[in-house]
Amino acid sequence: MVKRIRKYQRGNNWREERQDLLRGASGGFLFGIPLLYTMEVWWIGSFVEPPLLLIILIVTYVVVLLLNRIEGFRKNKRDSLTDAAAESVEALGIGILCATFILALLNRITFQTSLDEIIGKIIFESVPFSLGVALARVMLSGEPTESTQQEDINITIKITQKTIININESLADLNATLIGAMIIAFNIAPTDEVSVLAAASSPPRLLVIIASSLLISYCIVFAAGFINQEKRYQQRGYFQTPLGETVFCYLISLLASALMLWFFQRLSLSDPWFLWLRYTLILGLPASIGGAAGRLAI
Repeated sequence: MVKRIRKYQRGNNWREERQDLLRGASGGFLFGIPLLYTMEVWWIGSFVEPPLLLIILIVTYVVVLLLNRIEGFRKNKRDSLTDAAAESVEALGIGILCATFILALLNRITFQTSLDEIIGKIIFESVPFSLGVALARVMLSGEPTESTQQEDINITIKITQKTIININESLADLNATLIGAMIIAFNIAPTDEVSVLAAASSPPRLLVIIASSLLISYCIVFAAGFINQEKRYQQRGYFQTPLGETVFCYLISLLASALMLWFFQRLSLSDPWFLWLRYTLILGLPASIGGAAGRLAI
Protein backbone atom coordinates (compact mmCIF):
# COMPACT_ATOMS: atom_id res chain seq x y z
CA MET A 1 0.00 0.00 0.00
CA VAL A 2 2.81 2.42 0.88
CA LYS A 3 4.54 1.63 -2.41
CA ARG A 4 1.33 2.33 -4.31
CA ILE A 5 0.89 5.65 -2.55
CA ARG A 6 4.48 6.67 -3.31
CA LYS A 7 4.09 5.56 -6.93
CA TYR A 8 0.88 7.60 -7.22
CA GLN A 9 2.59 10.63 -5.69
CA ARG A 10 5.53 10.34 -8.08
CA GLY A 11 3.14 10.03 -11.02
CA ASN A 12 1.15 13.03 -9.82
CA ASN A 13 4.32 15.07 -9.33
CA TRP A 14 5.46 14.18 -12.83
CA ARG A 15 2.09 15.22 -14.31
CA GLU A 16 2.28 18.56 -12.50
CA GLU A 17 5.86 19.07 -13.66
CA ARG A 18 4.93 18.24 -17.25
CA GLN A 19 1.98 20.65 -17.15
CA ASP A 20 4.16 23.40 -15.66
CA LEU A 21 6.69 22.98 -18.45
CA LEU A 22 3.97 22.90 -21.11
CA ARG A 23 2.43 26.04 -19.58
CA GLY A 24 5.77 27.81 -19.69
CA ALA A 25 6.46 26.78 -23.29
CA SER A 26 2.94 27.76 -24.37
CA GLY A 27 3.36 31.18 -22.78
CA GLY A 28 6.65 31.53 -24.61
CA PHE A 29 5.03 30.77 -27.97
CA LEU A 30 2.17 33.17 -27.31
CA PHE A 31 4.53 36.00 -26.39
CA GLY A 32 7.50 35.30 -28.66
CA ILE A 33 6.16 34.11 -32.00
CA PRO A 34 5.54 37.58 -33.58
CA LEU A 35 9.17 38.65 -33.14
CA LEU A 36 10.35 35.51 -34.95
CA TYR A 37 8.74 36.90 -38.11
CA THR A 38 10.91 40.03 -37.99
CA MET A 39 13.76 40.17 -40.48
CA GLU A 40 15.62 42.90 -38.61
CA VAL A 41 16.00 40.65 -35.58
CA TRP A 42 17.53 37.93 -37.78
CA TRP A 43 20.08 40.43 -39.09
CA ILE A 44 20.90 41.92 -35.68
CA GLY A 45 21.50 38.48 -34.24
CA SER A 46 23.91 37.72 -37.07
CA PHE A 47 26.54 40.35 -36.22
CA VAL A 48 26.15 41.33 -32.54
CA GLU A 49 29.35 40.84 -30.54
CA PRO A 50 29.53 38.22 -27.74
CA PRO A 51 29.92 40.75 -24.86
CA LEU A 52 26.64 42.42 -25.84
CA LEU A 53 24.93 39.03 -26.15
CA LEU A 54 26.07 38.19 -22.62
CA ILE A 55 24.66 41.49 -21.33
CA ILE A 56 21.34 40.78 -23.08
CA LEU A 57 21.23 37.32 -21.51
CA ILE A 58 21.93 38.70 -18.03
CA VAL A 59 19.36 41.49 -18.35
CA THR A 60 16.77 38.98 -19.59
CA TYR A 61 17.49 36.73 -16.63
CA VAL A 62 17.09 39.60 -14.16
CA VAL A 63 13.75 40.62 -15.69
CA VAL A 64 12.54 37.00 -15.65
CA LEU A 65 13.64 36.71 -12.01
CA LEU A 66 11.61 39.79 -11.07
CA LEU A 67 8.58 38.39 -12.89
CA ASN A 68 8.97 35.02 -11.17
CA ARG A 69 9.01 36.73 -7.80
CA ILE A 70 5.52 38.02 -8.65
CA GLU A 71 3.98 34.95 -10.29
CA GLY A 72 6.09 32.53 -12.36
CA PHE A 73 4.97 29.79 -14.71
CA ARG A 74 4.52 27.06 -12.10
CA LYS A 75 1.18 26.33 -10.48
CA ASN A 76 2.69 26.28 -7.00
CA LYS A 77 4.30 29.65 -6.33
CA ARG A 78 7.79 29.59 -4.83
CA ASP A 79 8.39 32.32 -2.29
CA SER A 80 12.11 32.07 -1.56
CA LEU A 81 14.65 33.91 -3.68
CA THR A 82 16.62 30.69 -4.24
CA ASP A 83 13.57 28.93 -5.69
CA ALA A 84 12.72 31.94 -7.85
CA ALA A 85 16.31 32.04 -9.13
CA ALA A 86 16.17 28.35 -10.03
CA GLU A 87 12.82 28.77 -11.73
CA SER A 88 14.21 31.73 -13.69
CA VAL A 89 17.00 29.53 -15.02
CA GLU A 90 14.33 27.04 -16.12
CA ALA A 91 12.29 29.81 -17.76
CA LEU A 92 15.34 31.08 -19.62
CA GLY A 93 16.16 27.53 -20.73
CA ILE A 94 12.60 26.94 -21.96
CA GLY A 95 12.70 30.23 -23.86
CA ILE A 96 15.99 29.33 -25.52
CA LEU A 97 14.75 25.85 -26.48
CA CYS A 98 11.49 27.22 -27.94
CA ALA A 99 13.29 29.94 -29.89
CA THR A 100 15.83 27.43 -31.22
CA PHE A 101 13.06 25.07 -32.32
CA ILE A 102 11.14 27.74 -34.24
CA LEU A 103 14.29 29.23 -35.80
CA ALA A 104 15.26 25.76 -37.06
CA LEU A 105 11.69 25.08 -38.18
CA LEU A 106 11.62 28.29 -40.24
CA ASN A 107 15.08 27.55 -41.65
CA ARG A 108 16.65 30.62 -40.03
CA ILE A 109 19.41 28.48 -38.55
CA THR A 110 20.85 25.45 -40.33
CA PHE A 111 23.91 23.22 -40.18
CA GLN A 112 25.56 25.65 -42.61
CA THR A 113 24.99 28.66 -40.34
CA SER A 114 28.04 29.81 -38.40
CA LEU A 115 28.07 29.20 -34.65
CA ASP A 116 28.32 32.93 -33.83
CA GLU A 117 25.27 33.66 -35.96
CA ILE A 118 23.30 30.79 -34.43
CA ILE A 119 24.04 31.94 -30.89
CA GLY A 120 23.23 35.56 -31.74
CA LYS A 121 19.88 34.74 -33.32
CA ILE A 122 18.88 32.36 -30.54
CA ILE A 123 19.72 34.80 -27.74
CA PHE A 124 17.90 37.70 -29.41
CA GLU A 125 14.83 35.62 -30.20
CA SER A 126 14.80 33.93 -26.80
CA VAL A 127 14.18 37.24 -24.99
CA PRO A 128 10.42 37.47 -25.74
CA PHE A 129 10.07 33.70 -25.36
CA SER A 130 11.61 33.79 -21.88
CA LEU A 131 9.40 36.71 -20.86
CA GLY A 132 6.40 34.78 -22.15
CA VAL A 133 7.38 31.77 -20.04
CA ALA A 134 7.58 33.93 -16.93
CA LEU A 135 4.26 35.60 -17.76
CA ALA A 136 2.46 32.36 -18.61
CA ARG A 137 0.23 32.28 -15.52
CA VAL A 138 -0.30 36.04 -15.54
CA MET A 139 -1.51 36.08 -19.15
CA LEU A 140 -3.98 33.21 -19.19
CA SER A 141 -4.29 31.41 -15.89
CA GLY A 142 -7.12 30.58 -13.61
CA GLU A 143 -8.94 27.85 -11.75
CA PRO A 144 -12.49 26.69 -12.41
CA THR A 145 -14.93 28.02 -9.85
CA GLU A 146 -17.27 25.82 -7.83
CA SER A 147 -20.30 27.32 -9.58
CA THR A 148 -18.83 26.47 -12.97
CA GLN A 149 -18.11 22.90 -11.94
CA GLN A 150 -21.61 22.50 -10.51
CA GLU A 151 -23.13 23.93 -13.65
CA ASP A 152 -21.23 21.43 -15.80
CA ILE A 153 -22.39 18.54 -13.61
CA ASN A 154 -26.07 19.54 -13.28
CA ILE A 155 -26.81 20.59 -16.87
CA THR A 156 -29.79 18.65 -18.22
CA ILE A 157 -31.32 19.75 -21.51
CA LYS A 158 -33.62 18.51 -24.21
CA ILE A 159 -32.43 17.24 -27.60
CA THR A 160 -33.63 20.37 -29.37
CA GLN A 161 -31.77 22.54 -26.88
CA LYS A 162 -28.61 20.51 -27.40
CA THR A 163 -28.62 21.42 -31.09
CA ILE A 164 -28.72 25.12 -30.22
CA ILE A 165 -25.89 24.75 -27.70
CA ASN A 166 -23.80 22.80 -30.21
CA ILE A 167 -24.17 25.55 -32.79
CA ASN A 168 -23.51 28.34 -30.29
CA GLU A 169 -20.36 26.75 -28.88
CA SER A 170 -19.01 25.96 -32.35
CA LEU A 171 -19.72 29.49 -33.56
CA ALA A 172 -18.06 30.91 -30.45
CA ASP A 173 -14.91 28.89 -31.15
CA LEU A 174 -14.94 29.94 -34.80
CA ASN A 175 -15.26 33.64 -33.93
CA ALA A 176 -12.62 33.43 -31.20
CA THR A 177 -10.22 31.64 -33.55
CA LEU A 178 -10.70 34.24 -36.28
CA ILE A 179 -10.20 37.14 -33.87
CA GLY A 180 -7.13 35.61 -32.23
CA ALA A 181 -5.60 34.67 -35.57
CA MET A 182 -6.09 38.19 -36.93
CA ILE A 183 -4.66 39.85 -33.82
CA ILE A 184 -1.42 37.86 -34.07
CA ALA A 185 -1.04 37.49 -37.85
CA PHE A 186 -2.45 40.79 -39.12
CA ASN A 187 0.82 42.65 -38.58
CA ILE A 188 2.83 39.81 -40.14
CA ALA A 189 0.77 39.26 -43.30
CA PRO A 190 1.85 42.42 -45.20
CA THR A 191 5.58 41.97 -44.51
CA ASP A 192 8.28 40.46 -46.74
CA GLU A 193 9.15 37.90 -44.06
CA VAL A 194 6.34 35.60 -45.21
CA SER A 195 7.67 35.40 -48.77
CA VAL A 196 11.26 34.96 -47.55
CA LEU A 197 10.30 32.11 -45.23
CA ALA A 198 8.07 30.51 -47.87
CA ALA A 199 10.89 30.51 -50.41
CA ALA A 200 13.18 28.75 -47.92
CA SER A 201 10.65 26.05 -46.96
CA SER A 202 10.71 22.70 -48.73
CA PRO A 203 7.62 20.42 -48.84
CA PRO A 204 8.90 18.22 -45.97
CA ARG A 205 9.53 21.32 -43.87
CA LEU A 206 6.01 22.57 -44.60
CA LEU A 207 4.65 19.25 -43.31
CA VAL A 208 6.63 19.74 -40.10
CA ILE A 209 5.25 23.29 -39.84
CA ILE A 210 1.71 21.90 -40.11
CA ALA A 211 2.39 19.31 -37.41
CA SER A 212 4.05 21.92 -35.17
CA SER A 213 1.15 24.36 -35.59
CA LEU A 214 -1.34 21.66 -34.57
CA LEU A 215 0.79 20.48 -31.64
CA ILE A 216 1.47 23.94 -30.23
CA SER A 217 -2.17 25.05 -30.49
CA TYR A 218 -3.31 21.77 -28.90
CA CYS A 219 -0.91 22.24 -25.98
CA ILE A 220 -2.00 25.85 -25.42
CA VAL A 221 -5.70 24.97 -25.26
CA PHE A 222 -5.82 21.44 -23.86
CA ALA A 223 -2.55 20.63 -22.07
CA ALA A 224 -0.96 23.74 -20.55
CA GLY A 225 -3.46 24.19 -17.72
CA PHE A 226 -4.56 27.68 -18.72
CA ILE A 227 -7.94 29.11 -17.81
CA ASN A 228 -11.06 27.16 -18.87
CA GLN A 229 -9.09 24.06 -19.90
CA GLU A 230 -11.38 21.67 -18.01
CA LYS A 231 -14.43 23.47 -19.34
CA ARG A 232 -13.25 22.99 -22.91
CA TYR A 233 -13.07 19.23 -22.42
CA GLN A 234 -16.78 19.30 -21.46
CA GLN A 235 -18.08 21.31 -24.41
CA ARG A 236 -20.64 19.67 -26.65
CA GLY A 237 -20.39 21.69 -29.85
CA TYR A 238 -19.54 20.33 -33.28
CA PHE A 239 -15.85 19.41 -33.62
CA GLN A 240 -15.52 19.88 -29.83
CA THR A 241 -13.26 16.92 -29.13
CA PRO A 242 -9.68 18.07 -28.45
CA LEU A 243 -8.39 16.63 -31.73
CA GLY A 244 -11.41 17.71 -33.76
CA GLU A 245 -11.36 21.24 -32.38
CA THR A 246 -7.61 21.58 -32.93
CA VAL A 247 -7.83 20.51 -36.58
CA PHE A 248 -11.00 22.51 -37.29
CA CYS A 249 -9.62 25.71 -35.76
CA TYR A 250 -6.31 25.24 -37.57
CA LEU A 251 -8.21 25.15 -40.87
CA ILE A 252 -10.01 28.32 -39.83
CA SER A 253 -6.64 29.93 -39.04
CA LEU A 254 -5.36 28.94 -42.49
CA LEU A 255 -8.44 30.48 -44.09
CA ALA A 256 -7.89 33.69 -42.13
CA SER A 257 -4.22 33.68 -43.19
CA ALA A 258 -5.11 33.30 -46.85
CA LEU A 259 -7.64 36.13 -46.66
CA MET A 260 -5.14 38.43 -44.94
CA LEU A 261 -2.49 37.67 -47.56
CA TRP A 262 -5.01 38.47 -50.31
CA PHE A 263 -6.18 41.62 -48.49
CA PHE A 264 -2.62 42.98 -48.31
CA GLN A 265 -2.01 41.94 -51.95
CA ARG A 266 0.75 39.53 -51.03
CA LEU A 267 -1.16 36.99 -53.13
CA SER A 268 -3.54 37.36 -56.05
CA LEU A 269 -6.00 35.04 -57.75
CA SER A 270 -3.59 34.69 -60.65
CA ASP A 271 -0.84 33.21 -58.46
CA PRO A 272 -0.31 29.42 -58.64
CA TRP A 273 -1.91 27.21 -55.99
CA PHE A 274 1.43 26.07 -54.54
CA LEU A 275 2.39 29.69 -53.83
CA TRP A 276 -0.89 30.17 -51.98
CA LEU A 277 -0.20 26.96 -50.05
CA ARG A 278 3.34 27.95 -49.04
CA TYR A 279 2.43 31.47 -47.94
CA THR A 280 -0.68 30.34 -46.09
CA LEU A 281 1.10 27.57 -44.17
CA ILE A 282 3.92 29.93 -43.15
CA LEU A 283 1.47 32.55 -41.86
CA GLY A 284 -0.73 29.80 -40.45
CA LEU A 285 1.79 29.05 -37.68
CA PRO A 286 1.40 32.37 -35.82
CA ALA A 287 -2.27 32.53 -36.83
CA SER A 288 -3.03 29.16 -35.24
CA ILE A 289 -1.27 30.22 -32.03
CA GLY A 290 -3.33 33.40 -31.98
CA GLY A 291 -6.46 31.37 -32.64
CA ALA A 292 -5.64 29.11 -29.68
CA ALA A 293 -5.23 32.15 -27.43
CA GLY A 294 -8.53 33.51 -28.68
CA ARG A 295 -10.35 30.29 -27.76
CA LEU A 296 -8.92 30.45 -24.26
CA ALA A 297 -10.28 33.95 -23.80
CA ILE A 298 -13.94 32.98 -24.30
